[in-house]
Amino acid sequence: MTSQRGRFNMTSRRSLPLHTFFFLFPLLIWMVDHSFCYKPVIVIHGLFDSSANFKNLLRYINESHPGTNVTVLDLFDHRKSLQPLWKQVEGFKEAIYPIMQNAGRDGVHLLCYSQGGLICRGLLQTMSDHNVDTFISLSSPQMGQYGDTDYLRFLFPTYVKSNLYRICYTQLGQTFSICNFWNDPHHHGMYVNVSDFLAPLNVERPEPNATVTLDFLMKTRQFWK
Repeated sequence: MTSQRGRFNMTSRRSLPLHTFFFLFPLLIWMVDHSFCYKPVIVIHGLFDSSANFKNLLRYINESHPGTNVTVLDLFDHRKSLQPLWKQVEGFKEAIYPIMQNAGRDGVHLLCYSQGGLICRGLLQTMSDHNVDTFISLSSPQMGQYGDTDYLRFLFPTYVKSNLYRICYTQLGQTFSICNFWNDPHHHGMYVNVSDFLAPLNVERPEPNATVTLDFLMKTRQFWK
């Protein structure tokens, strides 16, 4: 695992949409300006992304507030982002924990894009000692997804959304991250019973030995979605 700090010198396969920056930039300025000790910012990418996709975001933060410690984690990149979400949660947790410890009582800001927003929720809901001050979930399917996208047509070219449950709501399907948050409203019972990630995360299914809690909002000062 590596992380990207400061300015990027690599090329990007694609960057965040321009309209996303129009929304995100003033929010980041607010977030940094209201942090008396300039809390570290941790960024977690989305499906099929990598740290390179955030080079513009990193540049904007550095230009608007020089010296801010920004870490864009380079973990589960590209196709590896299809791995099960709980596995990714554990991997990112291991990478993030030292940054949180170094920040101490001042805390950190957590910016999570798309699928990364679900990973961040998994982190926050299973870490009793996190020190996240502000959690920004950007374009993230927090209640699941049921709709056609480019990556769905790439992954399942012979399936339409109405039939995707036949794959996702199986033991094999749950080994893919997209199926971990596939929420078909026409087969809600199957979703609740089979979903390994989103249903437990939303506490939609009783888990006697669950370590997932919903009190993360009580410990997080700001939550933006």
